[in-house]
Amino acid sequence: MAKGDVKLLTMWASPFCMRVKVALAEKEIAYEEIEEKDLMNDKSDLLLKSNPVHKQVPVLLHDDKPIAESTNIITYIDQVWSAKPLLPECAYEKSRARFWADYIDRKVHPAGRAIWSSNDKDEVEVAKNNFLDIMKYLDGTLGDKDYFNGDTFGFVDILLIGLTSYFPAYEKFGDFKLEDYYPKLAAWITRSWARETVSESLTNPEKITNFVIMMRKMFGLE
Repeated sequence: MAKGDVKLLTMWASPFCMRVKVALAEKEIAYEEIEEKDLMNDKSDLLLKSNPVHKQVPVLLHDDKPIAESTNIITYIDQVWSAKPLLPECAYEKSRARFWADYIDRKVHPAGRAIWSSNDKDEVEVAKNNFLDIMKYLDGTLGDKDYFNGDTFGFVDILLIGLTSYFPAYEKFGDFKLEDYYPKLAAWITRSWARETVSESLTNPEKITNFVIMMRKMFGLE
C-alpha cells in the first residue's frame, strides 16, 4: 500500500525491529530496509542523524521524516495507514490495549535478559520466576481468545510476538518451558508464528539463541 517513501533502519537481532516489520507486513506497506552492521562500535551517520537522542534502532523514515521507538512507530503506522486497523475501535478496548502495550514494553524483554545475563544459579532462578510471573498476567488477559485483540491479530499481539524469538534462549538458560506453565500462551505463540507476516519478519529463534551465546561469551559468562 503506497503512501510516500518508507525506509526502516534495523538490526537483525533487535526484537523491537522485528515487531515493526510485522506491523508493516500486516499493513502491506512496501519499505526499504536499511540494516545497521555494528550498533556497538560503528553506528551509521543516518542512524545518528535520525535518532540523536537514543541512537538506537528501529527508526522509521517516512518521506525522510524520522519516527523512533518501536511502539511509537507502530502507533504512527496504524494512524497513517488506517486500513486494517491494529488497535480496536472501541475507546475502552483501545485503552486496555495501550495498558498491555506499556506492560510488555516495560517488563518482558528486561526480565528475559536477566535470565541469560547471569551465571549465578540463585540469580537465574529469581529472574526465571520473575519472567514467569510477568507471563502469568499476559496469559490471564489472553484467556481463551485466539489473539489479544480477540479474533483478529492486532496491536498487543504484534508488540509481544516481536519479542518471542528470544524466548527459546530464555528457556535454555532458565531451564524451563513456557508451555509447561502457560499452554494457552504457548499456543498463541505457535498460532502467531504460523502467520506469514510473522514468520517472514522475525529472526529464527535458533539464530537468536546463538547470538545470545555469543553475547554471554563477550560478557565472560561462557
